[in-house]
Amino acid sequence: IASDGQAFVKFGRAVAQHCPDARCCAELLCAAEHTHTVSSQLGMVARVKAVTADSKSSSELLVSNARNLLQAVLHVLKAAEAACVKGLRQPPPGSEEEELAAFCLRWRKNLLRHRAEQSASSDRDELGLRKTGGRAEPTLTATVQEQSP
Repeated sequence: IASDGQAFVKFGRAVAQHCPDARCCAELLCAAEHTHTVSSQLGMVARVKAVTADSKSSSELLVSNARNLLQAVLHVLKAAEAACVKGLRQPPPGSEEEELAAFCLRWRKNLLRHRAEQSASSDRDELGLRKTGGRAEPTLTATVQEQSP
C-alpha cells in the first residue's frame, strides 16, 4: 500500500509540472508532499510491525496509517481534478507524462460531455431550475478505481 502511495505522489508531481495555474500547482504539490510523508510513515510502521511481536496497538497503528494514506491519495486526486479542469500544458512527445496527460484529457472530455448532456436533457422544476439527481459526474477517483486491477 505504501508503494502504491508513492505512485500517486509521482502522478501528482507530474500533473503539477504541466499545470499552468499556479494555485492548482501549489495545491497539488502540497498534496503530493503530504502523501509522500504519509506513505513513507506507513512503510516504516509496516517494517517495524513485521519484525516485532504481533500486538493490537501496532495493528491499530498500521490500519490508522493506511487510512491516512487513503485520505492523502484522495486529496491528490481532487487537486489533480482541479488542475485537469483548468487544463494542462502539453508534455514532450514520447515521455511518460504524455500518457498521463492523455489519461487526464480523456477524463476531462468525459466530464465535459457529461455536463453538456446534463444541461441539455435535465428535468426542470416550475421555476425553470435544473433538478439535481440522476447520474453523478465522473470523477478522476472513479476513473482510477476502474483502471486498477
